[in-house]
Amino acid sequence: MWDDHIHSPFPVGGSDPREQEVALYASWVGSMVEVALARGSLDRNLAKMLETRRAEGNQGVFRAAGELGEPVRSHVARLIAIEDLLAQLPVR
Repeated sequence: MWDDHIHSPFPVGGSDPREQEVALYASWVGSMVEVALARGSLDRNLAKMLETRRAEGNQGVFRAAGELGEPVRSHVARLIAIEDLLAQLPVR
């Protein structure tokens, strides 16, 4: 799933704050995935960051995706699915 995601064109890239919210979220998820792929797990610090982010929710990202429409909605949906998979990884 990650390989498909990183080889898809990024649907946003302007100075619009909504686009920046999506880009920031994508960067954050990407940094977590890269570590998880290299380690095969999450370390405790990353697991805590993920837990905190999930508790805070993704309202800003949802709102931005909804307002920006397709293909941003699909992009964000894929990122959230990847985040869900990250949450299932072992913590070491």
